Amino acid sequence: MEYSIHELSHLSGVTTRTLRWYDQIGLLKPSRTAESGYRYYGPAEVDRLQDILYYRALGVELARIRECLDDPTFDRLAALQRHLAALEAEQARLEKLIRSVKCTIRAEEREEIMNDEKKFEVFKKQAVTHNEEVYGAEIRSKYGDAQVDEAHAAVMNLTQEQYREWTHLGQAIQNGLEDAVQTGLSPEGESGKEIAALHRRWLTVTGNHYDPDLHRGLAELYVSDGRFTAYYDKTIPGCARFLRDAIACWASKI
Repeated sequence: MEYSIHELSHLSGVTTRTLRWYDQIGLLKPSRTAESGYRYYGPAEVDRLQDILYYRALGVELARIRECLDDPTFDRLAALQRHLAALEAEQARLEKLIRSVKCTIRAEEREEIMNDEKKFEVFKKQAVTHNEEVYGAEIRSKYGDAQVDEAHAAVMNLTQEQYREWTHLGQAIQNGLEDAVQTGLSPEGESGKEIAALHRRWLTVTGNHYDPDLHRGLAELYVSDGRFTAYYDKTIPGCARFLRDAIACWASKI
């Protein structure tokens, strides 16, 4: 079965403009291009587009998708199984969030006072689950299961006040990084010192012992692992590197 670009667009829900862009960047080439310039796609391209859409649904960047699909060792079945596991985990997360919202609605309707810890339990669990799914293999390999499990338990045991401080610190770090990078400040300056101190507090708000060497090692992941980099650079490129350099400079001095 062969599809024109318009037919594939209708079949998949992907616009023809996007399909042309995928062709341009080498992500999805048509099986052939007619003399008229029309693009046509065969079964292999349909399967590849399906794989692209699965990866996109999981938030993977286009460049990384192309690397995965073009890898000679790419195993489609294994990739689909990983997608399924990730989607099931997301489904479980949403179900927990739905239950939490329903509990809150019932409490409001009955004018009951909802336990404060219960209000934030689902969000803490979400943070732990996301961290494990995205970074679990790397951080467990680097720091060991015991330390990672201890860090996750510490997050789950955060009080309402600690959780609020933890999330506010995370946003303050991101805002500070973006301001510093946009204005061309040095990570070795006062701004870098303040951001490194905020990050130290963010790490230890759960009560964890502070270790400058571990702090620097974690910061190194922010530039060596594209997922960490993407998180900090989501708006302004260079934030992850600024954070790494600031921590490298100030970790032992704050």
